Amino acid sequence: MTGGPATGLAGPLRVVRDGSGVDVPAAERAVAALLRALGRDPAAPHLAETPRRVAEAYAELLTGRPFALTTFPNDGGYDEMVVATGIPVASLCEHHLLPFTGVASVGHLPGERILGLSKLARVLDHFARDLQVQERLTQQVADWLRDHLAPRGVGVVIAAEHQCTSLRGIRAAASRTVTSALHGLLREDVRSRQEFLALTGTAA
Repeated sequence: MTGGPATGLAGPLRVVRDGSGVDVPAAERAVAALLRALGRDPAAPHLAETPRRVAEAYAELLTGRPFALTTFPNDGGYDEMVVATGIPVASLCEHHLLPFTGVASVGHLPGERILGLSKLARVLDHFARDLQVQERLTQQVADWLRDHLAPRGVGVVIAAEHQCTSLRGIRAAASRTVTSALHGLLREDVRSRQEFLALTGTAA
């Protein structure tokens, strides 16, 4: 992702993903080859469109959507926590290419600027549209908000179910993995950390 710190910006920060996109025709050929390797005929009537559908689905899942990171001057000097909870999150496990889905909570203690509330979910979605592990996704969102918003504190909690464990292997259906990343006062100050975890429903 590109863009510098949002603190003090006169206008919104344009957020785009660096790097090349998905080669859909190559992915389509690869899916057809995979079907053959699995003992299936990709030319069969019920599978003829499957390579295209799968390739286009993965391209959608792996393509981040550009957006403008809108911030506003904290003219009122608001110094309490801002937390968005219940944000849907979906990504692809990089180990098995199977989805993991769940909910996230993202919060910050504002500094000089306040972030547009919908942008917390957009930053999360932008990083989730990649081959991921949940731990890295959680850390990436927290690090990015710290570096570009310059708040006094940032916290991210993700609780997700992984199909690589619910559909295969141990087949632990309905089990959830919870990860967190904290920066600034949410990490260093015990009361701020406890408040954030209580607001997100993850306090002990």
